[in-house]
Order: sequence, then C-alpha cells, then structure tokens
Amino acid sequence: MTRNRNRKKINMTLWLMILPGVVYFFLFSYLPMSGIVLAFKNYSYSKGIFGSPWVGFDNFKFFFLGGKGIHVLLNTIGYNFAFLVFNTVLQVGMAIFLSVIVSKWFVRVTQTMLFFPFFLSWVIVGAFMLNIFNFEHGVLNTALQALHMDPIDIYSKIHAWKYIIVSIQVWKWLGYGTVIYLAAVMSIEKEMYEASEIDGANKFQEIFYLTIPSLVPYIITLTLVNIGNIFKGDFNMFYQITGNNPILYPSTDVIDTFVVRSLLQLNDFGMTTAAGFMQSVFSLVVLLLANSAAKRLSKDSALF
Repeated sequence: MTRNRNRKKINMTLWLMILPGVVYFFLFSYLPMSGIVLAFKNYSYSKGIFGSPWVGFDNFKFFFLGGKGIHVLLNTIGYNFAFLVFNTVLQVGMAIFLSVIVSKWFVRVTQTMLFFPFFLSWVIVGAFMLNIFNFEHGVLNTALQALHMDPIDIYSKIHAWKYIIVSIQVWKWLGYGTVIYLAAVMSIEKEMYEASEIDGANKFQEIFYLTIPSLVPYIITLTLVNIGNIFKGDFNMFYQITGNNPILYPSTDVIDTFVVRSLLQLNDFGMTTAAGFMQSVFSLVVLLLANSAAKRLSKDSALF
C-alpha cells in the first residue's frame, strides 16, 4: 500500500509537470485545427466559421487558375530541394573541416562568423541586398562604374535571382547546421580514429571511411525533417529579399508569396486555409514516403 501511494505521488508530480505543455499544445496547436473546415467553406463574418456555407473544393481551384499554381508549386519544390542539397553538403563539409583543425582559436572565430548570419532577420538581410544591388547607389554598380564598366540592373535579371536566393539561404543557415553536424562529429568514438592511425590511415581516409559513414544516420534524420517542409516556402525570405518585385515573379514566386499576394487582393479566408491545408497534406505524404524509404536503409535513422 505504501509503495502504491508513493508511486501515485510520483506519477501525480510528473503529470503536473507535463500539464502546462499539454495545455499549451492543445490550445495553440490542436484546438485551432478545427478551423481547417474553412478550406471547404465560403467564409462569412456574420455567420462565423461553422455557420458559413459549404462550397466543397471551390477554394482549391483559385490556386490553379491561369496555370500559375503549377509554376509556383514547382518553384517551391525546386528551391527547397536546392536548399536541402547545398545545405547538407556544405554544412557537413564545414563541420568535418573544423573538426580536423588543431587551432582552437581559429575554430572558435570561424564558428562565430558562420553562426552570426543566423541571428539576422530577413528584413536586415533584404536591406543588405538592396544596398548591394541597387542600380543607382548600390555597392556592386558603384564598383563597376569605378572600373569604367556598365552598371547591371540585377532586379530585372529574372534567372539570376535563383542563384542569389539559394546562396543567401545557404549563407544564413550554414553556421546553424555546421554546429549540429560538428556536435555529431565530436560524438564519434575516438578509439576508432586511434585504431585507424595505427593501421596507417591518413586524414582523408579517416574522413571518407569513418567520419562520413558515422554521420549518415544524422544526415538521414535531418533530411527527413527538412523534407517535411518541401512544399512550404519561407515567405519572409522571398518577400524581403526581392521586395515583392513583379518582374521577378517567374523565378522567385513560391506558394506562400503567391497565396499572400492573392489574398491581399481577394480577402478570402477560405482560400488561405485551403492553400495551407493543401501544403500540409502534400508535405505529410512526401514525409511518409521518405520515412518509409529511410526505414529500408536504416531503421534507426527513420523518424518513426
């Protein structure tokens, strides 16, 4: 009896500790999910969410009207795929590079410089971009004119922004990802490297046959997490960097910017919900497929 009472007290304490987190997620994550019904309704302020008339899949049609929906969908997938590939390769490479550097001072300074962009908001980054690429007073054209060369209007170069956006995104997240992978590298057992040195392996052989294979489970896990967002564009990044320039829409318009711009003009909450619901469903399907494939490669690396 005494043991059971003690267990109940301990369990009660644990339940009380977790209660605030449960209440928070219920109120701000699960309860608002009831609003998904707006995706299938013509929202009316007077009738409310549940009193508004049912319209079925009509709210999903606006996304594909005029053929722009497929274009922004492909843009979103293409950008996220490029972000995933370049971020993974550069972050893993930088983490391995820092792990083999002997100088602690150099490693700390490099980590600080790489991590700093992560704390900058996209508003600040957008201001930097404007000061660099501004046609009249930008740093780039000022330098070109000083060299007696013709100025370049970057904000009218549609295809150039594909490379600019990918470069800026990779630059901003390089430090954050490097720290994660560097921690994974540091967790690899030192005895493995000591054994390889005894066998006569050099640094490059250690990297290719020890470090990279040991990082594969971490790479798979983080890739799966990022795949869950492959149908979602970073609205702040695309909007702030390009300044919502209509000329650049063909190469920089993603689902999020397209939906926000459309809804500012149409002021339809049903369309907003439909777009978000569609993104979530597509992302879930892709994540389940990717997780299933990861299970076949390595059960321990799968998310679930």
